[in-house]
Amino acid sequence: MKALTYFGPGKKDFIDKPKPKVDKATDALIRVSKTTICGTDLHILKGDVPAVTEGRILGHEGVGVVEEVGEGVKNFKKGDKVIISCVTSCGKCENCKRALYAHCEDGGWILGHLIDGTQAEYVRIPHADNSLYHIPDGADEEALVMLSDILPTGFEIGVLYGQVQPGQTVVIIGAGPVGMAALLTAQFYSPAEIIMVDLDDHRLEVAKKFGATKTVNSSDGKAVEKIMDLTDGKGVDVAMEVVGIPATFEICQQIIKPGGAIPVLGVHGEAVDFHLEKLWIKNIRLTTGLVSTSTTPMLLKTVQSNKLQPAKLITHRFTFDEMLKAYEVFENSAKTEALKLIISNE
Repeated sequence: MKALTYFGPGKKDFIDKPKPKVDKATDALIRVSKTTICGTDLHILKGDVPAVTEGRILGHEGVGVVEEVGEGVKNFKKGDKVIISCVTSCGKCENCKRALYAHCEDGGWILGHLIDGTQAEYVRIPHADNSLYHIPDGADEEALVMLSDILPTGFEIGVLYGQVQPGQTVVIIGAGPVGMAALLTAQFYSPAEIIMVDLDDHRLEVAKKFGATKTVNSSDGKAVEKIMDLTDGKGVDVAMEVVGIPATFEICQQIIKPGGAIPVLGVHGEAVDFHLEKLWIKNIRLTTGLVSTSTTPMLLKTVQSNKLQPAKLITHRFTFDEMLKAYEVFENSAKTEALKLIISNE
């Protein structure tokens, strides 16, 4: 089979690899129908995730068709169409029993990280009964690729951890795919204002179409002043950090009002300054986390009912043999205006 393979920092290729097999009774073999590229894949390619070894097939998102199941798999059979969760869950360990699947003792984020991932014609899914979701008849499979990772991430780590409430002022710093997912799902709770912050005017225009009430271009270094002006000097109730660099975390600390929340969704690869000397008295909440995808069934229902339309996030489409071209487009998103890509094996 063909697979996008990592060969060390800055090195990748779309090459022939052995087709995976069912190794354990709880495994399923999935023929990948559609996959996509995540910002985390770019972090891996930069060398920011040293646990990823040379020869690893990347990718942790996608939908597909069950090709084969182990004898212990009860919820799925050959021919079933499925959503592949970015997080693998055994369903039995202490953390899984707390719905903290991100920290499953025999899973968590392993696809495209510690085991081969979904940017291939086939992928082996451990603990299939707890790590796959049935695709309803007639569902838009492209839209459901967004349920593998970015929608649960934006919702769980941004909206739920941030405890977004009706009437609040929410700032989302970073208008990439996860920031847009947080924007879409924050509207479940009717905040009065959602301010989107980014360096890219095109993404800010898209954010307005998706429901942002105001936007701030932070390229001039004056994001804090602009946000404080927009809030009459009061600051914001929720400041979501979705970029993963010290500068954006600094903005969040400066704009948060007393009693506010700073949920950190960005992948941070270096130390940041945390101004506890200023924030201890403000009764704020700071949260971090890797998505558990415990909300995927609920989000699937909102997509089915058309309350949530994740297909809006798709900007480009490619075939599997265009995998390297898809990476080039995603890596140059500032020029290509890419958000989420669909790479189809059909």
